[in-house]
Amino acid sequence: MWNIPSQKRLDAIPGLYATESTAPGDKLVYLHFFIFDSDWYIVEYDGDDLFFGYAILNGDIQCAEWGYISFAELKSINVKGVEIDCELELSWRIRSASEVSRIQL
Repeated sequence: MWNIPSQKRLDAIPGLYATESTAPGDKLVYLHFFIFDSDWYIVEYDGDDLFFGYAILNGDIQCAEWGYISFAELKSINVKGVEIDCELELSWRIRSASEVSRIQL
């Protein structure tokens, strides 16, 4: 994985279920992982391996969904030598899901 998020960035993410009562569009997106036309937007983290967020696989916006995402599985993605990336802190600002154009609410 390119640009593994720092522990400081991971520690800033709310725990699992912490935003359960927050409307989807108001959830804050802390991290953005991507490879080719697939994106994972992270809103919660259990502090170990499990994220909760919004996933778009292979550009399929219609089948994109909120769900659980394994950090270990993200780190292991490698397609013909291309690894998944995490958008750098300098270029990704924490924002609400409604501000992320690829998230369909």
